[in-house]
Amino acid sequence: MDPSSTIAKNILLTGCSSGIGRLAAVTLRERGWRVFATVRRERDVAPLREIGFEACRLDLADSDSIREALDWVLDRSGGRLDALFNNGAYGQPGALEDLSREALREQFEVNLFGTHELTRRVIPVMRAAGGGRIIQNSSVLGFVALKYRGAYIASKFALEGWTDTLRLELAGSGIRVILIEPGPIATRFRANGLAAFQRHIDAQGSIHREAYRQEVARLGNETSGTPFTLPPEAVVRRLIHALESPRPRLRYRVTTPTRMFAILKRLLPAAWLDAILVRV
Repeated sequence: MDPSSTIAKNILLTGCSSGIGRLAAVTLRERGWRVFATVRRERDVAPLREIGFEACRLDLADSDSIREALDWVLDRSGGRLDALFNNGAYGQPGALEDLSREALREQFEVNLFGTHELTRRVIPVMRAAGGGRIIQNSSVLGFVALKYRGAYIASKFALEGWTDTLRLELAGSGIRVILIEPGPIATRFRANGLAAFQRHIDAQGSIHREAYRQEVARLGNETSGTPFTLPPEAVVRRLIHALESPRPRLRYRVTTPTRMFAILKRLLPAAWLDAILVRV
């Protein structure tokens, strides 16, 4: 759809240093959106500015960073923000029994609490404009569980419940709240997960150490993936529809595993689904 036929023009995106966020920023700018691209690390700001983006640092684990970034965006946009794409997140691998409270808190600070803080600051801006769109990048692991992904899964389950609640609370406001649920996508997600694993998990001291050897090898291999792994373009196509369609869906399920597990969860008894998931 031609974005000139929509009202929305200004969009703030988190997690734009690479992968889905970077491609979304490039694609939306090409479609006529004014893109405000944000990244967690200061060193990633300059490369975005060098290719013409209005970019700044926004660390979802830092309240001051969230406030300063949004103030910067609103100052440049004249106080108007038509869309928000909450894309920034990372995955903390490891068995739940090996995760400290600190590790779990760090996961939630980025994947839920920071998203909450940024979104609640954006809502009054959208209310003043009479509407807007808030797009959440969730995951297939926002509604099914897998071993050694507990921290990430807990944060994404929470994000989905939080999003469903926000959608109900904003009914009639003109603000649409939409979930995208990708499955395996070819990004730097594994590399970031490996760094988190090494930071928080004592692999050699764990009863799960044999499984961790395989996990580390998998996380360290950016070229490997399931037969169902798709490029970031698959997510960005759904994002465009969510932003520009006059009747966006409430949920966009991306990749075959996401669609398959959504069906299986609805049809199978929990014990049968567990028997499948424990082997994945």
